[in-house]
Amino acid sequence: MADLTASELALILSPLSPSPLQTGTAPVDFLKYWAAGARELTTFRGHSHGVWSVAFAPNGLTLASGGADRLVRLWDIETGRLLRSLRGHTADVRSVLFTPDGQTLATASEDRTIRLWNPTTGESKKLLFTRYDHNVVSLSLSPDGLMLARGSHNKDIKIWEVATGTELMTLLGKDQYDHHWSVCVAFSPDGMHLASGMDIGKIKLWEVLPSGEEKIVHNGHWKEPEEDTSETRGYFVDDDGGFQKVMDYWIGAMAFTPDAKLLITGSRDQTIKLFDMPHMAEQRTLKGHTGWVRSFAVTADSKVLISAGDDSTIRFWDLSNGRCFRTIKAHSAAVRGIALSPDGMKLASASWDRTVKLWEGGAEPQE
Repeated sequence: MADLTASELALILSPLSPSPLQTGTAPVDFLKYWAAGARELTTFRGHSHGVWSVAFAPNGLTLASGGADRLVRLWDIETGRLLRSLRGHTADVRSVLFTPDGQTLATASEDRTIRLWNPTTGESKKLLFTRYDHNVVSLSLSPDGLMLARGSHNKDIKIWEVATGTELMTLLGKDQYDHHWSVCVAFSPDGMHLASGMDIGKIKLWEVLPSGEEKIVHNGHWKEPEEDTSETRGYFVDDDGGFQKVMDYWIGAMAFTPDAKLLITGSRDQTIKLFDMPHMAEQRTLKGHTGWVRSFAVTADSKVLISAGDDSTIRFWDLSNGRCFRTIKAHSAAVRGIALSPDGMKLASASWDRTVKLWEGGAEPQE
Protein backbone atom coordinates (compact mmCIF):
# COMPACT_ATOMS: atom_id res chain seq x y z
CA MET A 1 0.00 0.00 0.00
CA ALA A 2 1.33 3.42 -0.98
CA ASP A 3 2.22 5.87 1.79
CA LEU A 4 -0.59 8.28 2.60
CA THR A 5 -0.11 12.00 2.16
CA ALA A 6 -0.41 14.21 5.22
CA SER A 7 -3.83 15.49 4.08
CA GLU A 8 -5.17 11.95 3.53
CA LEU A 9 -3.98 10.91 6.99
CA ALA A 10 -5.60 13.98 8.56
CA LEU A 11 -8.89 13.09 6.85
CA ILE A 12 -8.87 9.56 8.29
CA LEU A 13 -8.02 10.74 11.81
CA SER A 14 -10.56 13.58 11.86
CA PRO A 15 -13.30 12.68 14.34
CA LEU A 16 -16.07 13.89 12.03
CA SER A 17 -14.82 12.59 8.69
CA PRO A 18 -16.55 9.64 7.07
CA SER A 19 -14.42 6.56 6.71
CA PRO A 20 -12.64 6.54 3.32
CA LEU A 21 -14.36 3.20 2.67
CA GLN A 22 -17.81 4.80 2.98
CA THR A 23 -17.35 7.67 0.56
CA GLY A 24 -18.57 7.21 -2.99
CA THR A 25 -20.00 3.74 -2.38
CA ALA A 26 -23.55 2.69 -3.27
CA PRO A 27 -26.08 3.05 -0.44
CA VAL A 28 -26.65 -0.08 1.62
CA ASP A 29 -30.00 -1.88 1.52
CA PHE A 30 -30.27 -2.46 5.27
CA LEU A 31 -33.11 -4.96 4.91
CA LYS A 32 -30.84 -7.24 2.87
CA TYR A 33 -27.87 -6.48 5.11
CA TRP A 34 -29.51 -7.46 8.42
CA ALA A 35 -31.50 -10.31 6.85
CA ALA A 36 -28.21 -11.83 5.63
CA GLY A 37 -26.77 -12.23 9.12
CA ALA A 38 -26.06 -10.81 12.57
CA ARG A 39 -22.82 -11.75 14.29
CA GLU A 40 -21.63 -10.86 17.75
CA LEU A 41 -18.29 -9.05 17.50
CA THR A 42 -17.44 -7.96 21.04
CA THR A 43 -18.79 -8.08 24.58
CA PHE A 44 -17.92 -5.05 26.70
CA ARG A 45 -17.68 -5.96 30.40
CA GLY A 46 -17.16 -3.45 33.20
CA HIS A 47 -20.55 -2.37 34.53
CA SER A 48 -21.20 -3.83 37.98
CA HIS A 49 -24.99 -3.62 37.59
CA GLY A 50 -27.51 -3.67 34.75
CA VAL A 51 -27.00 -1.35 31.77
CA TRP A 52 -29.85 0.96 30.72
CA SER A 53 -28.61 2.74 27.62
CA VAL A 54 -25.94 2.78 24.92
CA ALA A 55 -24.92 5.28 22.21
CA PHE A 56 -22.36 5.50 19.41
CA ALA A 57 -20.14 8.55 19.04
CA PRO A 58 -20.72 10.22 15.63
CA ASN A 59 -17.28 9.10 14.41
CA GLY A 60 -18.24 5.47 15.07
CA LEU A 61 -15.11 4.82 17.14
CA THR A 62 -16.47 5.07 20.69
CA LEU A 63 -19.45 3.72 22.59
CA ALA A 64 -21.00 5.27 25.70
CA SER A 65 -23.11 3.28 28.13
CA GLY A 66 -24.95 4.15 31.32
CA GLY A 67 -26.44 1.92 33.96
CA ALA A 68 -27.60 1.14 37.45
CA ASP A 69 -24.04 1.41 38.81
CA ARG A 70 -24.47 5.21 38.36
CA LEU A 71 -21.50 5.39 36.00
CA VAL A 72 -21.21 6.43 32.38
CA ARG A 73 -18.60 4.31 30.62
CA LEU A 74 -16.79 5.07 27.37
CA TRP A 75 -15.48 2.14 25.29
CA ASP A 76 -13.10 1.78 22.37
CA ILE A 77 -15.11 -0.10 19.72
CA GLU A 78 -12.09 -1.64 17.98
CA THR A 79 -10.37 -3.08 21.04
CA GLY A 80 -13.31 -3.41 23.47
CA ARG A 81 -11.21 -1.52 26.01
CA LEU A 82 -12.79 0.70 28.68
CA LEU A 83 -11.50 4.22 27.95
CA ARG A 84 -12.89 6.03 30.98
CA SER A 85 -15.69 6.06 33.55
CA LEU A 86 -17.58 9.30 34.17
CA ARG A 87 -18.66 9.84 37.77
CA GLY A 88 -21.18 12.38 38.96
CA HIS A 89 -24.65 10.87 38.89
CA THR A 90 -25.97 9.55 42.20
CA ALA A 91 -28.62 7.15 40.85
CA ASP A 92 -29.27 4.96 37.77
CA VAL A 93 -28.12 6.50 34.47
CA ARG A 94 -31.13 5.94 32.20
CA SER A 95 -30.18 7.56 28.89
CA VAL A 96 -26.95 8.51 27.07
CA LEU A 97 -26.71 10.53 23.83
CA PHE A 98 -23.94 12.18 21.79
CA THR A 99 -24.55 15.49 20.02
CA PRO A 100 -24.08 15.25 16.21
CA ASP A 101 -20.71 17.07 16.40
CA GLY A 102 -19.42 14.56 18.98
CA GLN A 103 -18.36 17.37 21.34
CA THR A 104 -20.97 16.71 24.03
CA LEU A 105 -22.35 13.62 25.73
CA ALA A 106 -25.72 14.08 27.47
CA THR A 107 -26.74 11.69 30.25
CA ALA A 108 -30.01 11.46 32.19
CA SER A 109 -30.41 9.94 35.62
CA GLU A 110 -32.89 8.95 38.28
CA ASP A 111 -31.03 11.47 40.46
CA ARG A 112 -33.34 14.02 38.71
CA THR A 113 -30.53 15.63 36.69
CA ILE A 114 -29.08 15.70 33.19
CA ARG A 115 -25.33 16.10 32.81
CA LEU A 116 -23.49 17.40 29.74
CA TRP A 117 -19.95 16.01 29.49
CA ASN A 118 -16.92 16.59 27.33
CA PRO A 119 -16.39 12.98 26.15
CA THR A 120 -12.73 13.61 25.31
CA THR A 121 -11.66 14.93 28.71
CA GLY A 122 -14.40 13.33 30.83
CA GLU A 123 -15.16 16.72 32.36
CA SER A 124 -18.77 17.49 33.38
CA LYS A 125 -19.60 20.75 31.58
CA LYS A 126 -23.15 21.47 32.72
CA LEU A 127 -25.79 20.20 35.10
CA LEU A 128 -29.41 20.62 33.94
CA PHE A 129 -32.25 20.27 36.41
CA THR A 130 -35.37 22.02 37.59
CA ARG A 131 -36.64 22.41 41.09
CA TYR A 132 -39.62 20.06 40.86
CA ASP A 133 -38.05 17.33 38.73
CA HIS A 134 -38.35 13.62 39.39
CA ASN A 135 -36.45 10.69 37.80
CA VAL A 136 -35.26 11.67 34.31
CA VAL A 137 -35.71 8.53 32.19
CA SER A 138 -35.61 9.60 28.52
CA LEU A 139 -33.67 12.07 26.36
CA SER A 140 -34.03 13.15 22.75
CA LEU A 141 -31.87 15.55 20.76
CA SER A 142 -33.19 17.67 17.92
CA PRO A 143 -31.55 16.52 14.64
CA ASP A 144 -29.34 19.64 14.53
CA GLY A 145 -28.14 18.89 18.07
CA LEU A 146 -29.19 22.32 19.38
CA MET A 147 -32.11 21.28 21.62
CA LEU A 148 -32.42 18.54 24.23
CA ALA A 149 -35.79 17.26 25.48
CA ARG A 150 -36.37 15.14 28.56
CA GLY A 151 -39.08 12.72 29.60
CA SER A 152 -39.39 11.98 33.31
CA HIS A 153 -41.62 10.90 36.18
CA ASN A 154 -43.33 14.27 35.76
CA LYS A 155 -46.22 15.42 33.62
CA ASP A 156 -44.29 18.21 31.88
CA ILE A 157 -41.60 17.98 29.20
CA LYS A 158 -38.61 20.31 29.42
CA ILE A 159 -36.46 21.43 26.47
CA TRP A 160 -33.00 22.95 26.91
CA GLU A 161 -30.55 24.66 24.58
CA VAL A 162 -27.50 22.38 24.56
CA ALA A 163 -24.82 25.04 23.94
CA THR A 164 -25.77 27.27 26.88
CA GLY A 165 -27.76 24.93 29.15
CA THR A 166 -30.62 27.45 29.04
CA GLU A 167 -34.12 26.09 29.61
CA LEU A 168 -36.01 27.01 26.43
CA MET A 169 -39.53 25.78 27.09
CA THR A 170 -41.90 23.61 29.09
CA LEU A 171 -44.49 21.55 27.22
CA LEU A 172 -47.71 21.05 29.20
CA GLY A 173 -50.88 19.35 27.97
CA LYS A 174 -54.20 21.13 27.54
CA ASP A 175 -55.91 18.97 30.15
CA GLN A 176 -54.88 20.53 33.45
CA TYR A 177 -56.30 17.54 35.38
CA ASP A 178 -54.09 15.04 33.56
CA HIS A 179 -51.25 14.30 35.97
CA HIS A 180 -49.83 11.27 34.17
CA TRP A 181 -46.14 11.24 33.44
CA SER A 182 -44.49 11.98 30.10
CA VAL A 183 -41.90 9.21 30.34
CA CYS A 184 -40.65 8.95 26.75
CA VAL A 185 -39.75 11.63 24.18
CA ALA A 186 -38.62 11.65 20.54
CA PHE A 187 -37.90 14.57 18.21
CA SER A 188 -39.22 14.31 14.66
CA PRO A 189 -36.59 14.15 11.85
CA ASP A 190 -37.20 17.82 10.94
CA GLY A 191 -36.95 18.93 14.59
CA MET A 192 -40.29 20.76 14.34
CA HIS A 193 -42.29 18.28 16.39
CA LEU A 194 -41.81 16.15 19.48
CA ALA A 195 -43.65 12.94 20.30
CA SER A 196 -44.16 11.91 23.91
CA GLY A 197 -45.35 8.68 25.48
CA MET A 198 -47.07 8.41 28.83
CA ASP A 199 -47.05 6.00 31.72
CA ILE A 200 -50.65 4.99 30.89
CA GLY A 201 -49.79 4.28 27.24
CA LYS A 202 -51.18 7.42 25.60
CA ILE A 203 -49.06 9.33 23.07
CA LYS A 204 -48.95 13.00 22.16
CA LEU A 205 -47.55 15.07 19.32
CA TRP A 206 -46.30 18.57 20.12
CA GLU A 207 -45.26 21.46 17.91
CA VAL A 208 -41.93 22.50 19.41
CA LEU A 209 -41.35 25.90 17.81
CA PRO A 210 -42.79 28.42 17.84
CA SER A 211 -45.84 27.45 19.92
CA GLY A 212 -44.91 24.49 22.16
CA GLU A 213 -48.50 23.42 21.67
CA GLU A 214 -50.04 19.97 22.09
CA LYS A 215 -51.34 19.09 18.59
CA ILE A 216 -52.61 15.50 18.82
CA VAL A 217 -53.48 13.19 21.72
CA HIS A 218 -53.85 9.51 20.80
CA ASN A 219 -54.87 6.66 23.08
CA GLY A 220 -51.93 4.70 21.66
CA HIS A 221 -51.53 1.56 23.76
CA TRP A 222 -53.99 2.60 26.47
CA LYS A 223 -57.22 0.64 26.75
CA GLU A 224 -60.22 2.04 28.55
CA PRO A 225 -60.96 -0.24 31.50
CA GLU A 226 -64.59 -1.21 32.05
CA GLU A 227 -64.66 0.79 35.25
CA ASP A 228 -62.37 3.80 34.81
CA THR A 229 -61.39 4.44 38.41
CA SER A 230 -58.11 5.79 39.72
CA GLU A 231 -57.44 2.31 41.15
CA THR A 232 -57.50 0.67 37.72
CA ARG A 233 -55.45 3.42 36.10
CA GLY A 234 -52.85 3.28 38.83
CA TYR A 235 -51.71 6.19 40.94
CA PHE A 236 -48.57 7.37 42.65
CA VAL A 237 -48.11 6.88 46.37
CA ASP A 238 -45.85 9.48 47.93
CA ASP A 239 -44.80 7.59 51.05
CA ASP A 240 -42.88 4.81 49.35
CA GLY A 241 -42.46 6.35 45.93
CA GLY A 242 -44.22 3.39 44.33
CA PHE A 243 -47.40 2.52 42.49
CA GLN A 244 -50.62 1.37 44.04
CA LYS A 245 -51.18 -0.57 40.81
CA VAL A 246 -48.80 -1.09 37.93
CA MET A 247 -49.50 0.77 34.68
CA ASP A 248 -49.92 -1.99 32.11
CA TYR A 249 -49.42 0.13 28.98
CA TRP A 250 -46.42 2.25 30.00
CA ILE A 251 -44.53 3.47 26.90
CA GLY A 252 -40.98 2.10 26.92
CA ALA A 253 -39.68 3.23 23.52
CA MET A 254 -40.43 5.74 20.75
CA ALA A 255 -38.81 6.50 17.40
CA PHE A 256 -39.58 8.22 14.13
CA THR A 257 -38.43 6.63 10.87
CA PRO A 258 -35.79 8.88 9.24
CA ASP A 259 -38.14 9.52 6.29
CA ALA A 260 -40.65 10.95 8.86
CA LYS A 261 -43.47 8.73 7.56
CA LEU A 262 -43.93 6.67 10.73
CA LEU A 263 -43.93 7.13 14.49
CA ILE A 264 -43.18 3.85 16.28
CA THR A 265 -44.06 3.15 19.92
CA GLY A 266 -43.30 0.20 22.20
CA SER A 267 -45.06 -0.56 25.45
CA ARG A 268 -45.21 -2.62 28.57
CA ASP A 269 -48.12 -4.41 26.87
CA GLN A 270 -45.42 -6.22 24.80
CA THR A 271 -46.61 -4.71 21.50
CA ILE A 272 -45.13 -2.25 18.99
CA LYS A 273 -47.44 0.13 17.17
CA LEU A 274 -46.82 1.99 13.90
CA PHE A 275 -48.56 5.33 13.30
CA ASP A 276 -48.72 7.09 9.92
CA MET A 277 -47.51 10.66 10.18
CA PRO A 278 -48.35 13.51 10.31
CA HIS A 279 -51.88 12.66 11.49
CA MET A 280 -50.86 9.79 13.79
CA ALA A 281 -53.31 7.29 12.25
CA GLU A 282 -52.60 3.81 13.61
CA GLN A 283 -51.26 1.60 10.81
CA ARG A 284 -50.47 -1.76 12.44
CA THR A 285 -49.48 -3.54 15.63
CA LEU A 286 -46.37 -5.76 15.74
CA LYS A 287 -46.45 -8.71 18.15
CA GLY A 288 -43.57 -10.97 19.09
CA HIS A 289 -41.96 -9.64 22.24
CA THR A 290 -42.97 -11.41 25.45
CA GLY A 291 -41.80 -8.60 27.74
CA TRP A 292 -41.82 -4.81 28.04
CA VAL A 293 -40.52 -3.21 24.80
CA ARG A 294 -37.69 -0.91 25.94
CA SER A 295 -35.68 0.45 23.02
CA PHE A 296 -35.73 1.04 19.24
CA ALA A 297 -33.29 1.69 16.42
CA VAL A 298 -34.36 2.37 12.82
CA THR A 299 -32.05 2.03 9.81
CA ALA A 300 -31.28 5.14 7.74
CA ASP A 301 -33.31 3.86 4.77
CA SER A 302 -36.39 3.50 7.04
CA LYS A 303 -36.74 -0.17 6.03
CA VAL A 304 -35.78 -1.97 9.26
CA LEU A 305 -36.92 -1.51 12.83
CA ILE A 306 -34.78 -3.11 15.54
CA SER A 307 -36.42 -3.53 18.94
CA ALA A 308 -35.24 -4.76 22.33
CA GLY A 309 -37.11 -5.72 25.44
CA ASP A 310 -37.33 -7.29 28.86
CA ASP A 311 -37.74 -10.74 27.23
CA SER A 312 -33.93 -10.59 26.64
CA THR A 313 -34.39 -10.52 22.85
CA ILE A 314 -33.44 -8.18 20.02
CA ARG A 315 -35.88 -8.39 17.10
CA PHE A 316 -35.54 -7.16 13.51
CA TRP A 317 -38.72 -6.12 11.67
CA ASP A 318 -39.40 -5.39 8.00
CA LEU A 319 -41.35 -2.13 8.21
CA SER A 320 -42.96 -2.66 4.78
CA ASN A 321 -44.98 -5.66 5.98
CA GLY A 322 -44.50 -5.81 9.76
CA ARG A 323 -42.76 -9.19 9.64
CA CYS A 324 -40.13 -10.11 12.24
CA PHE A 325 -37.31 -11.64 10.19
CA ARG A 326 -34.67 -12.15 12.87
CA THR A 327 -34.61 -12.68 16.65
CA ILE A 328 -31.40 -12.64 18.68
CA LYS A 329 -31.31 -14.03 22.20
CA ALA A 330 -27.70 -13.71 23.31
CA HIS A 331 -28.15 -11.68 26.48
CA SER A 332 -29.07 -13.54 29.67
CA ALA A 333 -31.31 -10.76 30.99
CA ALA A 334 -33.50 -7.87 29.79
CA VAL A 335 -32.13 -5.79 26.89
CA ARG A 336 -32.81 -2.20 27.91
CA GLY A 337 -31.01 -0.18 25.22
CA ILE A 338 -29.91 -0.53 21.58
CA ALA A 339 -28.21 1.84 19.13
CA LEU A 340 -27.10 1.70 15.50
CA SER A 341 -23.66 2.91 14.45
CA PRO A 342 -23.56 6.07 12.29
CA ASP A 343 -23.08 3.97 9.12
CA GLY A 344 -25.84 1.53 10.16
CA MET A 345 -23.51 -1.48 9.82
CA LYS A 346 -23.16 -2.26 13.53
CA LEU A 347 -25.59 -2.51 16.43
CA ALA A 348 -24.86 -2.13 20.15
CA SER A 349 -27.09 -3.66 22.81
CA ALA A 350 -27.13 -2.86 26.55
CA SER A 351 -28.48 -5.43 28.96
CA TRP A 352 -29.43 -6.05 32.54
CA ASP A 353 -26.86 -8.90 32.42
CA ARG A 354 -24.28 -6.05 32.95
CA THR A 355 -22.82 -6.31 29.44
CA VAL A 356 -22.88 -4.30 26.23
CA LYS A 357 -22.60 -6.33 23.02
CA LEU A 358 -21.58 -5.22 19.53
CA TRP A 359 -23.15 -6.82 16.44
CA GLU A 360 -22.46 -6.74 12.72
CA GLY A 361 -24.84 -7.69 9.89
CA GLY A 362 -24.24 -9.07 6.40
CA ALA A 363 -23.26 -12.48 5.13
CA GLU A 364 -20.71 -14.58 7.06
CA PRO A 365 -17.21 -13.60 6.00
CA GLN A 366 -15.57 -16.29 3.85
CA GLU A 367 -12.60 -17.98 5.45
